[in-house]
Amino acid sequence: MSPTRTLAALPCGRRSKWAVVVLWLLLVVVAGPLAGKLSGAEDNQASSWLPGNAESTKVLDEQKTFQPVTTLDAVVVYQRPSGITPQDQAEAQRDAAAFATAPHVVGPVVGPVVSQDGQAMQTVVPIEIGTSGWNNLSPAVDQLRSVANTGDLGMATHVTGPGGVGADQSKAFEGIDSTLLTATVAVVVILLLLTYRSPVLWIFPLLSAGVSLAVSQAVIYLLAKHAGLTVNAQSAGILIVLVLGAGTDYALLLTARYREELRRHEDRHEAMAQALHRAGPAILASSATVIVSMLCLTVAEMNSTSGLGPVCAIGVLVALAAMLTLLPALLVVMGRWVFWPVKPAYGTAEPTRTGRWAHIGASIARRPRRIWITTGLALGVCALGLTSLNANGLTVAGSFTGKPDSVVGQQVLADHFPAGTGDPLSVIGNAGQIPAVEAAVRGTPGISATTPPAFANGRAFFQAVSTDRPDSQAAKDTVDRVRDAAHAVPNADAKVGGGAAINLDAGRAAAHDNRVIIPLVLGVVLIILGLLLRAIVAPLVLIATVVLSYAAALGISAFVFEHIFHFSGQDQAFPLFVFVFLVALGIDYNIFLMTRVREETARRGTRDGAVTGLAATGGVITSAGLILASTFAVLGTLPATGFAEIGFAVALGVLLDTLVVRSILVTAITVDLDRHMWWPSRLSKEPTWTAVGSPDSSRVR
Repeated sequence: MSPTRTLAALPCGRRSKWAVVVLWLLLVVVAGPLAGKLSGAEDNQASSWLPGNAESTKVLDEQKTFQPVTTLDAVVVYQRPSGITPQDQAEAQRDAAAFATAPHVVGPVVGPVVSQDGQAMQTVVPIEIGTSGWNNLSPAVDQLRSVANTGDLGMATHVTGPGGVGADQSKAFEGIDSTLLTATVAVVVILLLLTYRSPVLWIFPLLSAGVSLAVSQAVIYLLAKHAGLTVNAQSAGILIVLVLGAGTDYALLLTARYREELRRHEDRHEAMAQALHRAGPAILASSATVIVSMLCLTVAEMNSTSGLGPVCAIGVLVALAAMLTLLPALLVVMGRWVFWPVKPAYGTAEPTRTGRWAHIGASIARRPRRIWITTGLALGVCALGLTSLNANGLTVAGSFTGKPDSVVGQQVLADHFPAGTGDPLSVIGNAGQIPAVEAAVRGTPGISATTPPAFANGRAFFQAVSTDRPDSQAAKDTVDRVRDAAHAVPNADAKVGGGAAINLDAGRAAAHDNRVIIPLVLGVVLIILGLLLRAIVAPLVLIATVVLSYAAALGISAFVFEHIFHFSGQDQAFPLFVFVFLVALGIDYNIFLMTRVREETARRGTRDGAVTGLAATGGVITSAGLILASTFAVLGTLPATGFAEIGFAVALGVLLDTLVVRSILVTAITVDLDRHMWWPSRLSKEPTWTAVGSPDSSRVR
């Protein structure tokens, strides 16, 4: 027996299967309590999301010298269109005294300050934030809103500013893990029931995926706690969807091959060993593609992007291990009855050979060139929607699918005060040169005022109020002008940060990450496909089809976001995240298909091998695609625009890959190219086959 066959037989041996089950049981017992602690290890502070070498991030770090307690300012804004009255001012002053006693409020409460038009007031309340970045905001802001809303009903009150926005974002992500887990599990259960049409079989893939998630969360928690791995709400949420979705995909492929082998082998242990031997390379290559693609994210400048890479890679690696060991062991322990009511009996014919996908493959084989050209053009037309893509970042208002209080308050604040009041720029420089720096900043177009500087250990810090909203392009342009002015002061070593600077630096880092990571992922995936298929043409074709699918999915999504959902734009990291997930996951289905086509080609020739491969894998890959698309679509249930956009675009792209690219486009191209698809491998030198068992060496395409 070859080493690979011996290895494949380990999880399903007559004795070793029990050892595998016991080992995983012990892992779950240890991992369960640790997995539950992952949310407590999340770091949602701004620095954990921003580019580590950006000027705004350095300002955040150096600000701790002047503000040992890390704070975010909540701005309580009052509005009376008929004019603020003396009674209103007295009420706001009483509120300010009460704000000082709210949970986690530190430092002096500033205000109330009446606007120049006399129709609004603002009070600035500094809130200490915890290590998670969000924990303290919600209780503090809830208390501020409760105090401010108890006064005269004729005066509108809102809590906005970075603290108010952060609290509303915290609520948007509140319970994200349990919400995503519940919704994802429900979707997977329903689709597995429809796929297997068995009241029992669905339990084992889902159980294996659940074990994968618990163990991966435990590993990630330990690395976050003791090895400096950064985990935030974004990466923790995507981990749930990715592990359950990808794990279930691998389970479907293995289970389908096991059912097929049960018809050929009387002994279920031999059937599973053969299934692992045949399907294992495809699952390994598929998971390797995802893992390596995720690890490519570690070169990103954005900390939120680079941190997502290892988190997702660990999740997929654990899912792979569970699906190639735990799931086979469980299925073999259970026996054939687990497929009830349609048990695959030994010696019966494989039904997929004459099913729906066999007929579809035969139809494609009759006119392959016309079909792949038409399909390619249709996807190209869909890609034209990319002209609507606006990935310049989301405004504060646009980051929520609804309109929370902080968004309403931000607009009120902008109507009556300089728009940057709630989130000013932060300027730090050498103390001796700070008067010159302050003068340069104050004289910069777009700056309305500066605060008195604070001094510490030879450095000084002050804030500058922009005339524009910090999430606007005008404010970003002001940051560039302020930096030019501050940097020009000799020996000042001045740095400029703050909300608008963060938005500017994040956008530039995201653009860098797109330029670097997208080609890197394509190159890595191309190498993996070349090694797996032992060819050059086939990997190039598969990469081209997935890129076309990505462009079409992004084009359709951009059109829908603008004209149907009316989103204001897309996050800067949106194209990269969608690309990595679609290329890494979308190529999975091509791997599942083409490894089977290659296997069949050796016996039947490329044309018949393509049709047979589609017939054998069509049902399981379609089911896998529907499950993965549905799990990502669950992200759309969150009240955060960024998650909703990623979920929609990835779900759409997976469906395109499953139903169009893999089943129609790739199959048609493979049939049309025939043996040339495998150039320069040995298969490309075989004679062209006109039918099963009928080689025609004289026919050249």
